[in-house]
Amino acid sequence: MLSLGSEYTKYMEMALEEAKKAYELKEIPVGAVLVAEDGGVLSKAHNLKETLKDCTAHAELLALRQAALLIGGWRLKGYTLFVTKEPCIMCSGAILNFRVSRLIYGCYDKKGGGVESLYKLLNDPRLNHRVEVMGGVLEIECGRLLTEFFKNKRYYQ
Repeated sequence: MLSLGSEYTKYMEMALEEAKKAYELKEIPVGAVLVAEDGGVLSKAHNLKETLKDCTAHAELLALRQAALLIGGWRLKGYTLFVTKEPCIMCSGAILNFRVSRLIYGCYDKKGGGVESLYKLLNDPRLNHRVEVMGGVLEIECGRLLTEFFKNKRYYQ
């Protein structure tokens, strides 16, 4: 099982590298990395909504879909998803449905967070699956990238 501390930072840094790829494509800079219990990286992705013309092409969904294809099944029990920003309600629903065991994310999303900030879907007692959650890993770095992106977007429009 993954340990706290430097391991979480290492995987969040990988997710930040994915977010930077999105930034370069003028996509909202969010990145995701799915990690097995033994520490192996199963999949990585970044937002591609504009590129693919698909409103569901969030980093989390792309990484989860890719992983399901690789393992030949949709149940991702025992896996940890690292995401640079708190997932929205759509991605939170996917995390639940894919049966991901743990979610580690960077910055909070006070306007649309589906995990802790606005909604608490991943630990709703009315649902049949719960996800272990930790937010705030490399929060400043993750938030800074988003702030810079939106600041530049407004400046150049």
